[in-house]
Amino acid sequence: MNENMPTPRPSDLLFPQAQRVGAIHERRCVQPPFGCGMPVRAFRDALSEKEFGISGLCQDCQDSVFGS
Repeated sequence: MNENMPTPRPSDLLFPQAQRVGAIHERRCVQPPFGCGMPVRAFRDALSEKEFGISGLCQDCQDSVFGS
């Protein structure tokens, strides 16, 4: 194993980084097939908002991936 190579984060394996960064910056959910691509509305709580900053998933898509 190459010690200079960073270990990929789980979110990088699921959601390509460039897509996540663009979606988060534009306050929209990541594009299908991972998310819905729609503008982000309100989040249920601070933890859900923090998850959006990691995965780029809106509240509805988070609920569908992780359960409500």
